[in-house]
Amino acid sequence: MSVNELNQKFAIANVLNFVEAAADVPVIEIKTADASARIALIGAQVLEWQPAGAEPVLWVSRAAVYQVGKGVRGGVPICWPWFGAGEAGKPAHGFVRTRMWQVRSTTQTADGVVVTLGIADNAETRAIWDYAFDLEMIVTVGKTLTMALVTKNTGDVPFTITDALHTYFHIGDIAQTIVQGLDGTKYLDKVLDFTEHTQQGDVIFSGETDRVYVDTKATCVINDTAQSRGIHIAKSGSDTTVVWNPWIEKEKGFADMAAGEYQQMVCVETCNAADDKITIAPKQMHSLVAVVSVG
Repeated sequence: MSVNELNQKFAIANVLNFVEAAADVPVIEIKTADASARIALIGAQVLEWQPAGAEPVLWVSRAAVYQVGKGVRGGVPICWPWFGAGEAGKPAHGFVRTRMWQVRSTTQTADGVVVTLGIADNAETRAIWDYAFDLEMIVTVGKTLTMALVTKNTGDVPFTITDALHTYFHIGDIAQTIVQGLDGTKYLDKVLDFTEHTQQGDVIFSGETDRVYVDTKATCVINDTAQSRGIHIAKSGSDTTVVWNPWIEKEKGFADMAAGEYQQMVCVETCNAADDKITIAPKQMHSLVAVVSVG
């Protein structure tokens, strides 16, 4: 569907419209009295959310690539039906983050603007992962940002997934940033060969950080000291939280990150990963939800 066709069917006057971020890359732009946002149809990826009168909450690299088949560095990539490396020959973080999703509905409610995007199995996805599914990303843009990733098993056999809302947050200075809410939580440290540790106090950053915090349903708070704010990430349907910053050397390996950008971003990801797997019976569903607010 072209941008013109999308606007004819789904635009909301003076609130929501469709534009092209690049050739054949439609993006939804939303602006209300409470907040503004941008959502790409590729990957159903939320790219921006900015409460009125506040700094941007999400981070996107200046070097990000907008192209079908490529992931955008930043915003909220969706990892599904697996988180992390795939089996031999299969894409990292699954296959839905680089595919075009369909717009299913756009509405305006008392809580904000609600956008529902969807994708379902087809011959291409079956060649990668041989299950029948329907996947929806429901985004509510208002004074808070609510993202719900809803997995439905439309087949006749159960399947097991891991998944994530791999959110990149915009911060003023990583050296002045801490993440609260994980004290006492066990984590796997990917920088230290997946060894298990227990978090002591707040998460601070002084080098590459890549930690999978397991068996936690806790709300996290990013204390963004440089911008004098706290970013709160509440969640449901998630037993894992991943905290990631590539730091100097790892950043150099990413063509879609500009030099030094690691200083203005941190990922606090709402996940089910490692041993926290989700098995969904036929005709059943699972919802992974993150609610982001600033205070």
